[in-house]
Amino acid sequence: MKIRPAENHSSGGKPPQTARGFSRGVFAPGLKVVGRRRKMGGMFALSLKQPWATLLARGRKTVEVRRWPTARRGRVLIHAARVPDARPEAWRHVSPELLAEARVVGGIIGVADLTACVAYRTRDAFALDQERHLNDLSWYEGPVLYGFTFANAEVLPFRRYAGWMRFFEVKDAPA
Repeated sequence: MKIRPAENHSSGGKPPQTARGFSRGVFAPGLKVVGRRRKMGGMFALSLKQPWATLLARGRKTVEVRRWPTARRGRVLIHAARVPDARPEAWRHVSPELLAEARVVGGIIGVADLTACVAYRTRDAFALDQERHLNDLSWYEGPVLYGFTFANAEVLPFRRYAGWMRFFEVKDAPA
C-alpha cells in the first residue's frame, strides 16, 4: 500500500467524507491510502484493551464491536492496548489460566483473520451475537454498532509495540 501525506482539505484540514460521514481513505491522522496493496513485510493491527485482546487471540471472543465500520479483510495483528478495561464485567470472561496473559499490555499478542463486518442496528441483533462479542447488552448504543468478525486466531509471542486507534500499520510484522 502506498502512503502519502494527506492533503490540506478546504474543510479545515479534515479528510473528505462520504454522505454517511465516514472519512475516505484515511486510516491515521496525516496519512492517506493511495492503493490497495500493502508494502511487503507490513501488516495492519487493531488495538484492543485487555482482557478483550487476549480473549480474541485465544478465540474465546470472535467479534470485536466498534462504532465505525471497516472494509478491511484478511490477516490482522491483535494489539493489547497500554490501558486495560477497568470494568469488572469485562474481566469475568477471563478464566484463571488466562489471567496473567490478559494482564500483558502495550504490544502485539496475536493474529487473526478479519472475515466480515456486521452492522448491529438494534439491541436484539446485538443480543443474538452476545456469545461471540461477550459485551453486556447494556453497552449497546444505537443507532448502529459494528461487529468485526474474526476467525483462525493464534497467539503470538508478546512483542512491545506502540498502538494506535483504529487500524495501524506494523511495518516489520511477524511473518
